[in-house]
Amino acid sequence: MISNRLNVVLLAIALVGLLAGLGLLVADFTELATYTWTVGVLPVLAALVIEIARSLRKGEVGLDIVAALSMAAALVFGETLAAAVVALMYSGGTYLESFAEGRARREMSNLLSRVPRTATRHRNGALDEVPLDDIKPNDLLLIRQGDIAPVDGTLESDRAMLDQSALTGEAMPVRLARGDDIMSGSTNSGEAYDLRATLPAAQSTYAGIVRLVEAAQKSKAPMARLADRYSLLFLVVTVVVATAAWWFTGDPIRAVAVLVVATPCPLILAVPVALVAGLSRAAHYGALIKGAKPLEALAGIQTLILDKTGTLTDGRPQIVSIQSHGVLSEDEILYFAAALDQGSKHPIAQAIVAAAQARDIVLPIPLDIVETPGDGVRGTVDGRRILVGGLNFVMEQVGASSSSAAPQEPGAILVALAVDGQLAGHLVMADALRSGTSELLTGLRRTGIKRILLATGDRRAVAEAVTEGLGFDAICSDLTPDQKVRLVLSERENGPVMMVGDGVNDAPALAAANIGVAMGVRGTAASAEAADMVLLVDRLSPLLSGIEVAQGARRIALESVIAGIGLSFAGMIAAALGYLSPVQGALFQEVIDAAVILNALRALRIKPRETTLAAIQDVTRPKSQEQ
Repeated sequence: MISNRLNVVLLAIALVGLLAGLGLLVADFTELATYTWTVGVLPVLAALVIEIARSLRKGEVGLDIVAALSMAAALVFGETLAAAVVALMYSGGTYLESFAEGRARREMSNLLSRVPRTATRHRNGALDEVPLDDIKPNDLLLIRQGDIAPVDGTLESDRAMLDQSALTGEAMPVRLARGDDIMSGSTNSGEAYDLRATLPAAQSTYAGIVRLVEAAQKSKAPMARLADRYSLLFLVVTVVVATAAWWFTGDPIRAVAVLVVATPCPLILAVPVALVAGLSRAAHYGALIKGAKPLEALAGIQTLILDKTGTLTDGRPQIVSIQSHGVLSEDEILYFAAALDQGSKHPIAQAIVAAAQARDIVLPIPLDIVETPGDGVRGTVDGRRILVGGLNFVMEQVGASSSSAAPQEPGAILVALAVDGQLAGHLVMADALRSGTSELLTGLRRTGIKRILLATGDRRAVAEAVTEGLGFDAICSDLTPDQKVRLVLSERENGPVMMVGDGVNDAPALAAANIGVAMGVRGTAASAEAADMVLLVDRLSPLLSGIEVAQGARRIALESVIAGIGLSFAGMIAAALGYLSPVQGALFQEVIDAAVILNALRALRIKPRETTLAAIQDVTRPKSQEQ
């Protein structure tokens, strides 16, 4: 491909040559005008011939040959003005295509341009500006207002306000509390905060996103490859029509006009612009697609297979309900349990603390903490003896029977609380279904997906309890990773399959699917590597947006191709019959090329349906945030 800088030079030469020749023609210097047009055409023709030779060495045959033939034929038969118009048209079209693709890549390029190079690290009571490669897990970083989080980490300050619009497309800032996860690439739109690094910069979410963007920008879709193959057919048809026009009329100028009107081809221009615009637009809505090929495949998915834990559910224990066995209220039960659990690193204990913080409950410092690993914690809160832990453990300690507690639902965990030796209540915890999932599945079916299946390694009873009422076509439980792969392969016999997952155990199934989708925030590196599409936020709504954008981009590409090729063929026939001169044919084709490129750029304005846009704000919000 001719470089952008050379494109500008060739465009300038062709434009100056054409205008100078027209000026000389008006001044009645006909021969000098002809010479000037020829001089303006030759550099463009030479660069084109070199580019064609490079393509042929790679085994690629494109419509650049038609452009070269039309310019050469116009010069040979004395149609130097037509040759000058074709030279301007070719160089201008190539520049316009390059500009359009650059415009289409804007969202993804913005991701690349925002990569921070250094970070401010706390060290020995001072602040040091260090390169990203020097950041290690557990380092404490200062993120000033306007700074971009350079690595994944957890919030060490009380509050933070983050702008994630560059990653998710959401305009509204997100408010986080102490202990919440922060995704690298988020911009600090509030006061400065401290970030505890959990991963090195090279392994952070944002670094992975950058690698995916770079790979996506180098990809080529099947539709684009199909356009390359059809370009050879178009070339043959063009030469045949031009030769026939010359043969039957004896007028070589008609052959020149046919060649001119076929240069270049909308088949080549429209497809890459529309698909790259689709990639950019999908990234704007939080769905990073790894290239034009998966974007095109995404538009035709027939079957969707969803993992459960961390995908359909939040993947972390959430408080479903709080029940009292005495005089304490729900907030008081949560207050005492969370206060004592501050002294434990157990995931369930941390989830209880996070739930209290989400309700803005101020927690006191617990005293005399004694933890029995895997069972529970005892200590003193506000002068009262508190015991928090598993149901059986707490019941044994207070001398009560576990039958006094509520029956445990499939997949749920009961955390009991005792105050001053008496059972005070319990918290029901579960890996809760993401809120709005039913609406999301309805939206996915609306896009043309015919079958939606659940694939999980959990027990059947747990899977059915979590997905009750969602209308899955099938629930496949107790699956090992290789069984998930076999499920994907069997479903592929019925049409293209999409698999969505987040864990290491999902990676083989993601690779086996036509389209693998990974949860990019807390999903594993293995699943993101195996996937064709990564969701940049910890929810499923970008999946729906990505499918609708992919379908829109593919539709626009096809519209551009059909309309452009139809007009090109009509122009060729008109030229062969003598209704278009070479100059008129060149101008006509230039109008076609500009029209199909502008039409392809419509993909930059694709918007998911109103229900999808609403879902971006609400769908798949964890239930704990609704309490």
